[in-house]
Amino acid sequence: MSAPFSLWVYLSTTPLLWLTLTVVIWILADWLAQRSGRNPFVNPVMIAIATVSAILLASGTPYGTYFNGAQFVHFLLGPTTVAIAIPLYKNWSVVRRKALPMVAALIAGTVTSIVSAIAVAVALGVPRSVVISLAPKSVTAAVAMGISENLGGVPALTAVLVVFTGVLGAVIVTPLMNAMGLRDYAARGFAAGLAAHGIGTARAFVVDPVAGTFAGIAMGLSAVLASLLIPVIVHLFFGAA
Repeated sequence: MSAPFSLWVYLSTTPLLWLTLTVVIWILADWLAQRSGRNPFVNPVMIAIATVSAILLASGTPYGTYFNGAQFVHFLLGPTTVAIAIPLYKNWSVVRRKALPMVAALIAGTVTSIVSAIAVAVALGVPRSVVISLAPKSVTAAVAMGISENLGGVPALTAVLVVFTGVLGAVIVTPLMNAMGLRDYAARGFAAGLAAHGIGTARAFVVDPVAGTFAGIAMGLSAVLASLLIPVIVHLFFGAA
């Protein structure tokens, strides 16, 4: 019994174990999603997060140890985001025709997301630091955590809220759009990227390339706009306090 335990103790401290584990779990989660016919409720991101979290908790592994191995996957977020420019280039004619509606949707969606979250939290008496942490919930994680930290929020809490928002958005976006009778993939994708950032964008690309393109545009533009609006809106709510 001591030999396998000793082996685990050794392997658990090596970065390669956690990188391999992350990749294997993702492949299995994506396989399950494929087997379900890409059912939105069988979301590979949600499955992978839950599985990795359960393993870390069961093994008592600190997040820092896990991240030492998984940081290569984290590094790939940058190139992946830049790669969204490829479908953007391929669908540029469609994007150009819909520029004005996109601007209107961007402003309306971003403002609604921020104001509704802050207003509800303030009405419920949530502490200021938590309200600020909640405000950028629909912004991509790296930007959201920076906004939260600069305004006095809790970046770790913001990260959790961003992931939760993204997974929830990716799960409900397809059935919600179908129920609303919305068939325009550009509009569907833009809404997914605006409300559910990167995870919603990944789901949009699974559904349709045009939807993924517009989701990527929404994700990027909303991050820029939110970084400008959130400090102003927070000041309007708390400036007199």
